[in-house]
Amino acid sequence: MNIVLMGLPGAGKGTQADKIVEKYEIPHISTGDMFRAAISAGTELGLEAKSYMDQGALVPDEVTIGIVRERLAQKDCEKGFLLDGFPRTVPQAEALDSILDELGKKIDHTINIQVEKDELVARLSGRRICKTCGTSYHVIFNPPAVEGKCDKDGGELYTRADDNPDTVANRLEVNMNQAQPLLDFYESKGVLTNIDGQQDIVKVFADLDALLLQGSRS
Repeated sequence: MNIVLMGLPGAGKGTQADKIVEKYEIPHISTGDMFRAAISAGTELGLEAKSYMDQGALVPDEVTIGIVRERLAQKDCEKGFLLDGFPRTVPQAEALDSILDELGKKIDHTINIQVEKDELVARLSGRRICKTCGTSYHVIFNPPAVEGKCDKDGGELYTRADDNPDTVANRLEVNMNQAQPLLDFYESKGVLTNIDGQQDIVKVFADLDALLLQGSRS
């Protein structure tokens, strides 16, 4: 199965990706991992990507797409893959379709883990960090034993500037606007499934698993 996994920051995409990869034994391919592997291997495209990254610039689509092409042609992708963080735009999605056509493959599922914006703001803005040791807590999911104090050293906990609710809400709005054309693209192809990410983690995976089991039998 060839899967594109989507979801806004805080939706739990990483957790579910790990569970899918473990059960279905397919590689989890993220843009960052691909870049690092290509750079480490010293490939021509990897070195080109590094030249942009070293300048703090975005890696151009043609370089990113070339690295994706090389990665998906590797042996461990023969039985499927889980793409995370690529594609991010409709032109990238169209390029991915062309790559897969060359390889005699197609996207079987695009899974979008849906969580309401207010819930995402609560999840992302609830992070607290110890000023002394840097240990991370969450006011809902991983609270300290004593409010405002680190369990390890009693250090004061603080909220990072980019975890401020207003900042988080703005960041999510940008992400939502960027993601919508891509969701529309995959919906038009009949491969998009929205999964309720506000459920318990186990229930979210049960829904994902049921979808993928159905697809693997067809």
